Amino acid sequence: MPTILEALEQRFSTRGYTAEKLTEAERDTLIRAGLQAPTAANRQEIHITVLDGDNPILEEIEAEKNALANIQNPAHNFYYEAPTVMILSGDTAMAWSAVDAGIAVQNIALAAEGLGLGSVILGCIKAALNGEKSEYFSKALRFPENYGYQVAIAVGHKAVTKAPHEYSAEKNVTIL
Repeated sequence: MPTILEALEQRFSTRGYTAEKLTEAERDTLIRAGLQAPTAANRQEIHITVLDGDNPILEEIEAEKNALANIQNPAHNFYYEAPTVMILSGDTAMAWSAVDAGIAVQNIALAAEGLGLGSVILGCIKAALNGEKSEYFSKALRFPENYGYQVAIAVGHKAVTKAPHEYSAEKNVTIL
């Protein structure tokens, strides 16, 4: 298993998965990683809805996303046919839920890398889940009352590889 720093260096957004499902132990490890994330004032208000990639509600979310963005015949669905999708919701009254969900989803992505799995963090369904059908999707995804979509992540066994992204410390960092 890689160290945290190795996982950070090796991780890339996976946009292609095998059909192999996650084991229960892999799924539970990812959930635990997400729930161990720190939250503002230790509110622990992030909720994780876990779906198999063949869950019919994902087709409905895909259709709504495509309709809102006027996309026809996409090459892939929004989760790149991953066998597992995790949708993180947060308390809509909590000002820091989006930040807390971002930390939790990064924990999940790093845990996936540590397990040898691939992942891609997903924001592209925001308009679909927070739009006109938000109440419907919130019920279908069993979000707690007064919770709303924050971010999602697709996870599975990698069918593709690529180099992790490169960065420029000179461009992206200022040390005062």
